[in-house]
Amino acid sequence: MRAMLMAVLAAALAGTVGAQAVGGRCNIELRPANDSVRLTTTASSPNGPRNVFIGGRVEARCLNQDVRLLADSAEWYQQAQVLYLLGNVRYSEPRVRVSSDQMNYFQADERLLATGNVDATLPSGSVMRGPQATYYRAVKGLRPSARLEAVQRPRLWLAQRDSTGRIGEPVQMTANQITTDNDSLVYAGGKVEITRSDLDARSDSAFLDSGRELARLMVQPVIIGKGARGYTLRGRQVELYTRNRIVQRVLAQAEARVTSEDLLLTSDTIDLRVDRNKAQAAYIWGASRARAISPDRDLIADSLAVRMPDQQLREVRAFRNAVATTMPDTATVRTGEKDWLKGDTIFAFFDSTSRGAGAAAPVRPSAPSAAASKPANRGRARPARADTALVTVPAAPGAATSADSAVVKPQLKELQSIGHASSRYQVSAQGSTPARPGINYARGDRITVVMDSTGVSKVQIDEHAVGVYLEPLLDAVPTDSLPGTSTPADAPGVPIVIPAPPATKPAAKPAAARTPRTIPGRP
Repeated sequence: MRAMLMAVLAAALAGTVGAQAVGGRCNIELRPANDSVRLTTTASSPNGPRNVFIGGRVEARCLNQDVRLLADSAEWYQQAQVLYLLGNVRYSEPRVRVSSDQMNYFQADERLLATGNVDATLPSGSVMRGPQATYYRAVKGLRPSARLEAVQRPRLWLAQRDSTGRIGEPVQMTANQITTDNDSLVYAGGKVEITRSDLDARSDSAFLDSGRELARLMVQPVIIGKGARGYTLRGRQVELYTRNRIVQRVLAQAEARVTSEDLLLTSDTIDLRVDRNKAQAAYIWGASRARAISPDRDLIADSLAVRMPDQQLREVRAFRNAVATTMPDTATVRTGEKDWLKGDTIFAFFDSTSRGAGAAAPVRPSAPSAAASKPANRGRARPARADTALVTVPAAPGAATSADSAVVKPQLKELQSIGHASSRYQVSAQGSTPARPGINYARGDRITVVMDSTGVSKVQIDEHAVGVYLEPLLDAVPTDSLPGTSTPADAPGVPIVIPAPPATKPAAKPAAARTPRTIPGRP
């Protein structure tokens, strides 16, 4: 029975069978998978094209190639060169497997359309699953590499291999449509979602190159780093570079933005370096200027270089037209204005490891200058000039200086401005209120500002030092100088109006006797 069916199938497919080399076009041969196969053939004329209908499990293969299809039933239309396979369909070729509820094989363009519970395994071990997929065979003279296209929001698990060839945790990708080319290039479009053990990514479209270990996300991409100290990166286009499938670099271009626990970075371009799932450094530049923003301090320049080992901020370098602003301690200064430091280049150093917040960082020794000390006259400004000036700002009364106070975020310990340096900062003035502090302004070739837990501790100006200190006028006259008057203790800074004594009209002076004016006559 089976031999007779084979003979009938061979006659039905006459004119299409011929020897082909591996990788060539597929000349289909139909075979019954068991003895219960049901066969029906039709033809419009004795020598015309035939249609074959087979039920009861059928096998189709490409002659002289290791390409096979297996299904519960099949329909072959010779003139259209289309093979329909229904029920538990399996397609296999060397290192490729596809299964689905239904498949259509189009012989003319060597294309396989799979629908219903599609599951495809690629040579690398990557797996694609979804409602519908189209597989394009690699055929000599037709297409150099195989391609798999999936639609209706498929899911792709990309196999990841380390340097030793071991398969690690796969990368999961979901999108409205996904295309793989030669099992190396991946194109995804429409609500792309990428999930890794170290990060999650979202965008409208994505491109992955396994050979170059590159991933490019386009149109509103978002990268969310995982771990104890996560980060979020945005931009119009984001590129991820990996080494041995581990992310090493993230490059955001156009309206780039990185948000971490301690810092916000914004500019046209942000180049983030990552190791062990943590950001280690960042390079920021662009025409829109680079900004590093934290809750109480900002730094802006043409470009920034940030050093943050294990995602703990240690150093920020600002280049060209740099401006650093810090919020003074609100316990002693409450003006709503920030202190600032300007220069060609600014270095900011942070302490993210010390448990003590009260000890200030050491400053290089310098000979103190009397010209830089506070003037004795209140309310007046006195300029100071010297080659080097050292200003020591006393700590505010009651300020916390305990070495046991824990650091909950990186503490700014020193600012250095180099080249055309200038600074303006506010300090608590004795006898005044926090709303009216003293103001220090200084210029020099180099300014070093040392910070402590209360704010500015020391300011050192090197080379061509010029400075001025403004101390506010007292807000009130002491109450003990006005008998019978008092000022509520809870109303500081309220001026006391002192009534002037009544004016007395001075006595009129006696009128002086008039002396007649004599005009001498002409001689």
